[in-house]
Amino acid sequence: MTAFLSRMRGGGTHQTRPEGGVSAPPLGPARPVGQWGFTGVAVTSLGGPLALAALYAPSIAAGASSSAGLAMVAAAVAFGFPLAIWLGYARHVSSSGGLYSFTEAAAGRRVALVQAGLWALSYLLYVVYTTAQIVYDTLPAVLPGEQRYQTPLEIVIPVVLAGVMIAGRRTALLVIGLLAAGQLALAAALAGTTVANLTTPSGSFVGSAPAGSLAIASGQTALLYICGSLPFFMGGELGGNLRQASRTSRRGVLGAYLATVVVIIAAVAPLAADPALMHAPIPGMAVAQRFVGHGFAVAVGIGVAVSVAGVILVEYLALSRLTAAVTSWPLRRVVIGIGAVMVAAAPVLLINPDRIYDALLTPSLFALWLSQLVTFAVYPRFVARRGARMVPAWVLTAGAAALAVYGLWTTIQTTSI
Repeated sequence: MTAFLSRMRGGGTHQTRPEGGVSAPPLGPARPVGQWGFTGVAVTSLGGPLALAALYAPSIAAGASSSAGLAMVAAAVAFGFPLAIWLGYARHVSSSGGLYSFTEAAAGRRVALVQAGLWALSYLLYVVYTTAQIVYDTLPAVLPGEQRYQTPLEIVIPVVLAGVMIAGRRTALLVIGLLAAGQLALAAALAGTTVANLTTPSGSFVGSAPAGSLAIASGQTALLYICGSLPFFMGGELGGNLRQASRTSRRGVLGAYLATVVVIIAAVAPLAADPALMHAPIPGMAVAQRFVGHGFAVAVGIGVAVSVAGVILVEYLALSRLTAAVTSWPLRRVVIGIGAVMVAAAPVLLINPDRIYDALLTPSLFALWLSQLVTFAVYPRFVARRGARMVPAWVLTAGAAALAVYGLWTTIQTTSI
């Protein structure tokens, strides 16, 4: 449906010392982020869940529709490798530098700066161009009359998102938490509707689809979870000691991931009984329209757009923490600066939204996967420094690196096409 989907498918200031096992002091407001606030960030970062369940995952599963359930399960298992590495780092490092601090603890500051530069480039581009996806791609499929309002929406959405972040951390976390709860509720309702009205074929969870198609659908769905690393940039604001911070991040990320995986499997697996639904512009809307009605369908479609906007907010939050951690600039100024870039870029996108979006998407995805590959590749060195077992570390690294390389390959392949 979108250029983003086609690319994926291929068709604070003190950092935790590398040798230490302590958490960095909070960056920004002194009051620590609680478990619920952190979990809201984790839920929203994963796609978000409604966008994955209603749009991206079923559209990708269409390539292996007869084994849709198995493809979703395999994707969840495949993404366990990167997730385990991030959580492995987070047991010993809790900092607003996120992946940068992980990489620094493993390989030193120079390598970490390279990783941070790639990561920051990727997500700065993301927060700039993604409003074009919402305005010119997603919303027209939900509200055909929206096209007459595209120009003001392209300007207003970045202003609203920047306003939420500049209003302060409490406001940002409240909005993100509401987005997390709302889209999980809608995703659960959609999944329940799908399960109740479509009898899931037994073949949905077995390899009835061609092996190649099944592997592609599984791999490309696994790529969609990559923004699950964003909550770790809140590590410097969790408060307490390292053990408490690690427990908060582990519970929040794992809980969010399991909830997201469950609703996606429930929403997608039954579609094997009616593959035509997967080929709709927004499959979740098609399901809602057929089995409930127009109102629910529009709610799902608007929810998908809001879900994508929620990811922009979490990206914004993580990017501000990383920038402040690496540069020692005041967090408030960094937040305002990123907002200024977003707002200033909006009128530029109006010149040619599709072309600019396509031009920025490829380098953004390439930098994203390269930055993740760096963090994965140095994980064995991180484990060796702590005298832990190396075999599990190498297994996790091999699996996570393979996924990152696949992400790079799909980006390059689609660009060449």
